[in-house]
Amino acid sequence: MVFDVTTTMNLIFSLIIVILGLWVFKIKKYLLALYIALAFALFAFSQLAILLGSTSTNILIITFRSLGYLVIIFALLIEALKK
Repeated sequence: MVFDVTTTMNLIFSLIIVILGLWVFKIKKYLLALYIALAFALFAFSQLAILLGSTSTNILIITFRSLGYLVIIFALLIEALKK
C-alpha cells in the first residue's frame, strides 16, 4: 500500500461528499445530489485503487474517473434543461 497525502485527502473528501450526497437525496429526494454522490463514489474508488498500488495511468482508473466526470456533466445538463 502506497501512502500519498494528496490521494488520501482526496479519498476522504470524496467519501464525505458521497455520504452528504446520499443524505441530501434521502431527505429532499433531490436527484442531483444522488448523481453527485455516484460521481464521487467513482472518484473515491479510483483513489483507493491508487492507494492500493495501481498507477494513475491504469485503464481501470482512467475509466472510473472518466465515468465520474461524465456523471457530473450529465447531472448538470439535466438540471440546466429542467423547466
